[in-house]
Amino acid sequence: MSVPSPTLETATAGQSVATTDLSVWSLFVHADWIVQFVMILLLMASMWCWTIIFAKLMRLRSLQSSAEKFEEAFWSGGSLDGLYDRIGSRPADPLAAIFAAAMREWRRTTTRGKTASREFRETLHHRIERVMNVTLNREIEQLERHLNFLASVGSTAPFIGLFGTVWGIMHSFQGIAQMQSTNLAVVAPGIAEALFATAIGLVAAIPAVLAYNKISTELGRYANRLESFASEFNAIISRQLEEAE
Repeated sequence: MSVPSPTLETATAGQSVATTDLSVWSLFVHADWIVQFVMILLLMASMWCWTIIFAKLMRLRSLQSSAEKFEEAFWSGGSLDGLYDRIGSRPADPLAAIFAAAMREWRRTTTRGKTASREFRETLHHRIERVMNVTLNREIEQLERHLNFLASVGSTAPFIGLFGTVWGIMHSFQGIAQMQSTNLAVVAPGIAEALFATAIGLVAAIPAVLAYNKISTELGRYANRLESFASEFNAIISRQLEEAE
């Protein structure tokens, strides 16, 4: 009886692997149900991340444009009362919202003619400053909404994918033991299915981390812009209250 040569066995195994379907869809369909669940979970997380990314970037671009237009109108030298009447009491733009909150508090007091007392003017100044700070914090909190999801996906997606990989490899080893064969054609598909879960985890995590850093930086700059405007407007109000003495 002739013994098959190692070269012939290797060639046969290579041909078997070559004929094995290792496409993305095949890797998903033939994976264990737990690995499939991990893949679906990661894909859904990735889709939601991209939705947040596009929404935040478009929102930031719109806010920067709106802020430039509002600051141009604010520093044009026109009447602040007229500007408040034009933008309304509840504008959608955060910069204009801070201005509107301060003007709303100012009008509630000045229309009653209660600015004669020095003590009352100081109280009004502190109240307007507090209203602007509350509005600023609320607007920043609204802008940061869903941003933590990007950080969570960026930090956990690789580990979730790794869990799917470990489970898939364990499942593959069980199949190898049952078939009692270490042929590459038997081992390769199961390992490929398992590693595919890690790949999806990285695909979900890398954009999430990059986008989180980018958006956080842009939001930090915009928050500084809001704080600078609130400080400047607060100084204007303080000066007007001093001139009213």
